[in-house]
Amino acid sequence: MAKRERSRRVLQDEVSRRIQQIDEIAEDGARIRVPEPKPHPRDARGRNWDMAGPFGSTRGYEASIRAVIDKVRDEFDLGDDPASRTPNPFGD
Repeated sequence: MAKRERSRRVLQDEVSRRIQQIDEIAEDGARIRVPEPKPHPRDARGRNWDMAGPFGSTRGYEASIRAVIDKVRDEFDLGDDPASRTPNPFGD
């Protein structure tokens, strides 16, 4: 099954939404700041992006957060942002 492409912002929002639904995080009322996804060359598992901290207060939640990120990485590719495809009229 082909992965669907999503923008940085959409991936960031989706990871944030899923993290806030983790039972232990929701019960503790913790708020986790999710950074933007960073592109990288496609790896052996077919993933083309990742997220690395800082996530804020993640003590005790690291494994759960990593599991969410990896699941979203398996589902979606990071697509080109429309702004990055717009040619620069000044040629910089």
